[in-house]
Amino acid sequence: MIGIVNMTVDSFSDGGLYLTAEKAIAHARELRSHGADVIDLGPAASHPRSEPVTADEERRRLAPVLEQLVAEGIPVSVDSFLPETQRYALAHGAGYLNDIQGFPSDDLYPRLAESGCKLIVMHSIQRRGRATVVPTDPEEVTAGIDGFFAERLGRLQAAGIAADRLIIDPGLGFFLGSNAEPSIAVLSRIRRLKERFGLPVLISASRKSFLRTITGRPIVHIGPATLAAEIYAASQGVDYIRTHDVAALHDALTVLNTMAGNEPPPQ
Repeated sequence: MIGIVNMTVDSFSDGGLYLTAEKAIAHARELRSHGADVIDLGPAASHPRSEPVTADEERRRLAPVLEQLVAEGIPVSVDSFLPETQRYALAHGAGYLNDIQGFPSDDLYPRLAESGCKLIVMHSIQRRGRATVVPTDPEEVTAGIDGFFAERLGRLQAAGIAADRLIIDPGLGFFLGSNAEPSIAVLSRIRRLKERFGLPVLISASRKSFLRTITGRPIVHIGPATLAAEIYAASQGVDYIRTHDVAALHDALTVLNTMAGNEPPPQ
């Protein structure tokens, strides 16, 4: 499990709650105590109404939190598509980089290749920048996912980045479209995606727009829908689940895995 710590003013579900280093560190420790294997630090929001954040500001937000968590031996992921921030994260002990653009910058590839960091390569219909609100066709989206990963993974591996360092994220919510159907289609294709590319798959359904569309619930009441989507993804063989509520997911998977014969849960 990957626990989310948003160090932002305008994250769609918890903006402003963990903006100070002290609060972010405390929340990361809490998520870790609840069962998170990795802490994902987000120094900027990426939803359609979020404001751009400079690389300098991302580094300012990250610096004390990343330093402390790494010092405590907690595996850390940094969620940023800015190459300057990614370089900073690599230099300061991040074990994962999480890029919603899927690492499009060839200039960064030599630095990525020489590091030991795992790379979460995310697909989005936008390709560059933050999510936008547009309706899409599920079949076009799923075909686009296959094409995107075939091209991007090929480039990354050709640059010397080993396959065992790559994790793929097909995207969900506004990253696939303003309608729920593309996200539903993607979740139903997790096994096919794993077989197609032979790589671990990450999903991040937590509090996403498609769940609010399906249920008609506001964000404050979207916890049960989130957990249902995460459990479904786990049943489909997903390898990593990125979530806000680590405790709920940990307990749900513990019960399910116990009843299923102690199979190892997703990370």
